[in-house]
Amino acid sequence: MPAEAKADSKNARPAPGASTPAARSGTAHTRPHSLSRPASPPLTERQEARRRRILHASAQLASRGGFDAVQMREVAESSQVALGTLYRYFPSKVHLLVATMQDQLAHMHGTLRKKPPAGDTAAERVAETLMRAFRALQREPHLADAMVRALTFADRSVSPEVDQVSRQTTVIILDAMGLDDPTSAQLSAVRVIEHTWHSALITWLSGRASIAQVKIDIETVCRLIDLTDPSER
Repeated sequence: MPAEAKADSKNARPAPGASTPAARSGTAHTRPHSLSRPASPPLTERQEARRRRILHASAQLASRGGFDAVQMREVAESSQVALGTLYRYFPSKVHLLVATMQDQLAHMHGTLRKKPPAGDTAAERVAETLMRAFRALQREPHLADAMVRALTFADRSVSPEVDQVSRQTTVIILDAMGLDDPTSAQLSAVRVIEHTWHSALITWLSGRASIAQVKIDIETVCRLIDLTDPSER
């Protein structure tokens, strides 16, 4: 882990509006109506606007130069907040970049809802959805690399932010499947699909997989959806 990432992740302080830590076992993959968990009091309009500026600045810096380009002091200056205020929202660069990934996924989700996937089966719709999300990240390779590296460096102190990324990905997949009340088997399939998607992103970023291979891997793993469909039994 880079020295800055190590230093930033130590002595983490709770961020305004951040959800409370929870055990990873089972909490990141629950049914859609219970995907959110008890959180701190909601941010005020001014606090939310400040948080949006911080995330925007983080994404802009990462887009230009990747993980190393995101320096907390520069983020503070770009978002017009005091450095101490930035650390109250995001205790480290890793916290910030993982939150940036969740924000990017939320934006993608909004775009996908405006233009839903057109596949005939749930497996086809999920594969199309994940490839659209992948291509969105492909257009910003430095940003994608920065966010994935942050996920890789994340320790227990970043669990709430990592869980938010996982829940957002779960919701995107379940929406594509058209499910409001998935079975435990279907949620297990979603977890495997998520792992494959993230792994495919890492191998592509490292130059060890082509886009064509990523597409094949995603389409292959999405066939698990058919195996867990109760109506097919």
